[in-house]
Amino acid sequence: MAEAHQAVAFQFTVTPDGIDLQLSREVLKHIYLSGVTSWKKRAIRFKNGVLTGVYPASPSSWLIVVIAIMSTMYARIDPSMGMIDRIKTSLLFMTVQTQTVLSAILFATVLWLSFIFLLRYILKALLSYHSWIFESHGKMSFSTKVWLVLVKLLSGRRPLLYSFQASLPHLPVPSTLCLYLESVRPLLDDEQYKQMEIVANDFKKDPAPKFQKHLKLKSWWATNYVSDWWEEYIYLRGRDPIMVNSNFYTMDLLYVIPTHRQAARAGNVVHAMLQYRRKLERGELTPLRALGIVPMCSFQYERMFNTTRIPGIETDFVQHLKDRKHLVVYHRGRFFKVWLYYGGRHLWPSELELQFQRILDDKSEPQPGEIKLPSLTAGNRVPWARARLKYFTEGVNQASLEAIETAAFFLTLDDEAHGYDPENIRSLDLYAKSLLHGKCYDRWFDKSFTLIVYKNGKIGVNTEHSWADSPIIGHMWEYVLATDCFHLGYNAEGHCKGDINKSLATPTRLQWDIPKACQEIIEGSYMIAKGIANDVDFHGCLFNEFGKGLIKKCRTSPDAFIQLALQLAHYRDKGEFCLTYESSMTRMFREGRTETVRSCTCESTAFVRAMEDESQHYFKTADKHQNMYRLAMTGAGIDRHLFCLYIVSKVMGIDSPFLKQVLSEPWRLSTSQTPQQQLNLIDIQKFPKYVGAGGGFGPVADDGYGVSYIIVDENLVTFHISSKFSSPETDSFRFGQNIRQAIFNFKADPN
Repeated sequence: MAEAHQAVAFQFTVTPDGIDLQLSREVLKHIYLSGVTSWKKRAIRFKNGVLTGVYPASPSSWLIVVIAIMSTMYARIDPSMGMIDRIKTSLLFMTVQTQTVLSAILFATVLWLSFIFLLRYILKALLSYHSWIFESHGKMSFSTKVWLVLVKLLSGRRPLLYSFQASLPHLPVPSTLCLYLESVRPLLDDEQYKQMEIVANDFKKDPAPKFQKHLKLKSWWATNYVSDWWEEYIYLRGRDPIMVNSNFYTMDLLYVIPTHRQAARAGNVVHAMLQYRRKLERGELTPLRALGIVPMCSFQYERMFNTTRIPGIETDFVQHLKDRKHLVVYHRGRFFKVWLYYGGRHLWPSELELQFQRILDDKSEPQPGEIKLPSLTAGNRVPWARARLKYFTEGVNQASLEAIETAAFFLTLDDEAHGYDPENIRSLDLYAKSLLHGKCYDRWFDKSFTLIVYKNGKIGVNTEHSWADSPIIGHMWEYVLATDCFHLGYNAEGHCKGDINKSLATPTRLQWDIPKACQEIIEGSYMIAKGIANDVDFHGCLFNEFGKGLIKKCRTSPDAFIQLALQLAHYRDKGEFCLTYESSMTRMFREGRTETVRSCTCESTAFVRAMEDESQHYFKTADKHQNMYRLAMTGAGIDRHLFCLYIVSKVMGIDSPFLKQVLSEPWRLSTSQTPQQQLNLIDIQKFPKYVGAGGGFGPVADDGYGVSYIIVDENLVTFHISSKFSSPETDSFRFGQNIRQAIFNFKADPN
């Protein structure tokens, strides 16, 4: 019972002489250290908040301005043109010298703040220039060179994560009808296209101008005219299960398992995540910048930790908290609460390993209804919302659910072994399915992310999609993998390095009192989730014959190369073209998230047909794709604008047949490229085995494919292909073979 004694800071006994207090020095020491750590954290946050608030200037520049103004005053020169004298007259009950000094300081401060706003305005204007992105690779115009120099000068020396937020331009409202008609032309015959032109032109005359005015008004008033509606209507208002349909996964290193000890791997990885969270909370991460110069928006990072999607009857909401000091672990149907701090510091990896090993060694049985409880987050949202209101708002159920929803993140110590095995062609498929849906009851799909650690030491992440997009979790994941393998490491026996502190309080079992009626709801959610999971047809495809090196030698974009291969593969798979979704980012704008690149174009369909006839027009097609991608990145994409016009139409109560038709079109080929080497913490040329396997998502359409790909290095491209077994038109393995054949065709002759 040593842990129980340490958990009590003081004891007292009542005697005839009064109350005898017995204080625990050890616990008081921990309380003191926790307080010191808390104040240090506040001080660092305050300091970094000031640095971010005055960026691109610095606090020291204020002192320089004050000294300069004071110097001119002593030289009997008034740079304020009388403003200092006016300020002086309002400062009563002070000596003349005090009035002079204070008024000069106030004027210098106002001048300094005005200078900061001017710099920000100039930087925002410079960052609104996007011609550089449309220039040919390796060529740069004189105006772009001048622009780069000016951006460098105004960007300061050492920006923090949120330093550029106030300087990022707002997402512009484009005009997209012509681009839309161009995008659907290859998918419609002449008669269908003529009819679509009529509907689109009618919409253009009325009511499109009304909707457009409202969107422009919102773009002036709001930080981003798309993002809040996108989060609410695309994610949070959806009542279907988020497992498979929304959540996505990210894999471990492809070839390497640093240790086969499950608890040790969990200890290192959790500690690395805590280090990342500390940097994130302090804003000390370096902002991502295109070309090393153009900043990307960082607002999505804010809700990475301590965040949960809370179910509602009509809509969910995202709950984000600060300073959460515990996580919840799921193992063999039991929930455990693990504290992440000891004496005001993070637990060391060896201490976390001890805690996780205690959970693995725990032989207690699950309570009634506890095993499949997480399946509530995997099923339909309304039953989960109602069950939460009825059964989890009081007593031990409320306390235990609160522990899960307020945790830093959710950890599953899985009792299965997964990972890539070159000897097993299905290993990557099973690994992907496990990360995407698991057993449908061993992931808390509502948490911002669930860390999964398998019994063979392999890891992965399942991410809830509403709060952020894949590059954000990918940024954290790169940091964690590099820290785990190259900074923390393991000893010769595969354990975490460092001493073991056995005096730590053991993890706490969460208690539940789940009645039969609630257990029936849980079982219903599980059966729905199980049906979805069983229908997922997944295939992981490694293409290691060549990678981006050879593609670049062909003087073309690797992404355009892959997208054209996907178009050719789909045509061979189904004998037709389809509306194709490729995700692009709009993070060059404040609070930007994603935009759609419609990869199926007139040029790509002509190219595919030409390939089948053994005559090629590759470069023209690749250039077209690159141009579409650049338009999407610079705020001139089609689909987010049309989506927002649709929302305006619903709010105004005006029916639009055109927008209804546009929003109902199915994406039978949905694609996304997983970002790679955002942080460049691992030199994959020096350590070629330490490459990530990327991640993936479920199929978007019942009769379509979901394809995530990652162009890893010079000689590796991985594909994560999903579809549904229930569709007779799709087969993920067959599609993977078609992709492979298409790439080989391009390799033979891309010209």
